[in-house]
Amino acid sequence: MPTLGAIADDFTGATDLATMLVARGFRTVVAVGPDALETSPSGAGHPALADADAVVVALKSRTAPVEEAVGLSLRALGGLRALGCTRFYFKYCSTFDSTPRGNIGPVTDALLDALGADRTVVVPSFPATGRTVYRGRLFVHDDLLDESPMRHHPLTPMRDSRVDRLLEPQTGRPVSRIGLETVRAGEDALRAALDDPARAGALTVVDAVDDRDLAVIAGATGELPLVTGAAGLAVGLVGPHPGEARARPASRPGDPGVVLAGSASAATRAQVAHALGRLPHRRLDPAALRTDFDATVTGLTGFVRDCWRTDPGRPPLIYTVAAPEDVEARTPDGAEPAAALVERALARCAAALVDAGARRLLVAGGETSGAVVTALRARTLGIGAPIAPGVAWATTEASPTGRPVTLDLALKSGNFGGTDIFTQAWEQLV
Repeated sequence: MPTLGAIADDFTGATDLATMLVARGFRTVVAVGPDALETSPSGAGHPALADADAVVVALKSRTAPVEEAVGLSLRALGGLRALGCTRFYFKYCSTFDSTPRGNIGPVTDALLDALGADRTVVVPSFPATGRTVYRGRLFVHDDLLDESPMRHHPLTPMRDSRVDRLLEPQTGRPVSRIGLETVRAGEDALRAALDDPARAGALTVVDAVDDRDLAVIAGATGELPLVTGAAGLAVGLVGPHPGEARARPASRPGDPGVVLAGSASAATRAQVAHALGRLPHRRLDPAALRTDFDATVTGLTGFVRDCWRTDPGRPPLIYTVAAPEDVEARTPDGAEPAAALVERALARCAAALVDAGARRLLVAGGETSGAVVTALRARTLGIGAPIAPGVAWATTEASPTGRPVTLDLALKSGNFGGTDIFTQAWEQLV
């Protein structure tokens, strides 16, 4: 029976956290949406959930309307409590992707209310991926958040680096900060600071610049019913199965694979650029999709199948953006936004390619990953071999056309992974 339950606001965030938990000795399963937690009419739950130490619910709520995000999160919390979870973790992006309305603040408030808890911590730091918080300011490597590429994000542009200032408009609770000097004084000092009556009911932003800081925070918050943060906070957790938690690959060397890259982030663009000279590739053009969606998708899937026959050793790459000029400059009046159009097309490609024999898929982009997993009708992901910080292979049973197949699936946040991830990830499937 799982004891740790987590709620992630997008699909790559869910696998990001699950990867960390596996490394810390938790047998971890990602449940795809709240429905995956529900028991069958016979009363039997999914066996993978019963065998887990930790369950992470993957939601597509990061940019959803506030009311929808809160409702999905509360449904996930109810399902996790029904499974037996007693501690909870709300996972959001390490770049604190949000808007002045939410959704980080409203979801945190709702989870605290549902649990009858009066306080929690806010810890977006993830040093392994270059995200740190110092004096309440969020850094992306050497840049302040509002000076990083995140300031131009199309959905959640981040134009302030002060986490407390980002959070205050989103919550009805007080927001406080605890500096690095208190964290470095150790668990007892941090616990005393968090227990200060002046912080009753507060959301407290805690500085952390390396993994030792995260371990102190995890130790000091062990009695809190709910913690919130990026996947980095899991660094300080200790699971019951060190070295035994990883799922085995479902596919075999030589099985057909494909890379589907829907992200326009700077990191993914660099990964695409690296792969263009090494993998067979085809760009997904929004203009072509607008002209004839079905024919464009059919052409892309046909290209991939041809590559499997003629060059089986290299997984083909379908991508949308290799350079900033590839981003559609303007959506035609009344037309579907390019991001949604691309997600829908890549999801259709994924379903068709799995039906055609794909057993290894690497997907780049949080929103794209959510669309792909939904199209594949996957319900749970068993976390396997790590590829990069925050990225791992997972085994899943998919049934895009009603015929169940088991495959390996990697969901990569747009900003994560090394430049060579599209060519090197496959080496971990052994």
